[in-house]
Order: sequence, then C-alpha cells, then structure tokens
Amino acid sequence: MLVRLLYASRAVDTSPSALEGILKVAREHNLDHGITGVLIYQGGVFLQALEGGRRAVNDLFGAIQRDRRHKDVELLLFEEIVQRSLCGWAMGLVDVERVNPGTLLRYSDGQGLNPYAVSGRTSLAFIEDLTATAAICGHT
Repeated sequence: MLVRLLYASRAVDTSPSALEGILKVAREHNLDHGITGVLIYQGGVFLQALEGGRRAVNDLFGAIQRDRRHKDVELLLFEEIVQRSLCGWAMGLVDVERVNPGTLLRYSDGQGLNPYAVSGRTSLAFIEDLTATAAICGHT
C-alpha cells in the first residue's frame, strides 16, 4: 500500500553543509527503500513530503523524529494514495528563496514558509503547485 506523509520541522544546524548532509543521506536511503519525496527549505524551516510503502515511510518518519538534526517535528498529513506524485525524485529540493513570491503567498500567512501555520492540505497544494511549475530540483 502506498502512502504520502507530510511533516514540518526546524533545522538545528542551518548551515549549507548541514542541509547538503541531510539531502545526501536522504537520497541514498530513499533509493534503497523505494521512497520518493521533496524537501522544501527556508530560513531553518523544513516542509517535507514522503511517498512510498507504508512501513518504509513510517520507519523513516520515526527516524526523523529521533534525528538530532531536526527539532519541532510535526506531522501535517498522512494518507493512502493510489499513485505517487513525486516519483521523479528520491529527494527533490526546493529553496523557497528561489520560488516566485506570489506562489508562496498563495499558500502562506505572508511570513514566508511556515507549514506550522497552515493545514496539511494547504502544504500539499503548495507542493503540487511547485511540482507543476518545475520548481523542484535535485533529480537524484
């Protein structure tokens, strides 16, 4: 059974090398476990969508909750899906600083990326918009 999980968290270390480290590990792990997804980042805040088998996604989310590189981990959405929408990326990346400000404003409270302030469905709509406009990079 395929599932989609969205969560928000805050980075403990906001350096570019820390973000690169998270992406490198995620891409390797996800390829090995049949997980696809996207990581959206701005100012120390992460919004991540994961898709894959229920057990693999649940196990990964448990590991993220224990990962000392993240704090304030909050589940936003968990649902069964018929097909993946993020199948092009083991872990795609969106740097919100490069997203059209109007796109972000449609899905935020006007203060930048803040998935804690909107519904999980709103965060999913934001991700779907980014996917449709090819704003996701890192096809590995």
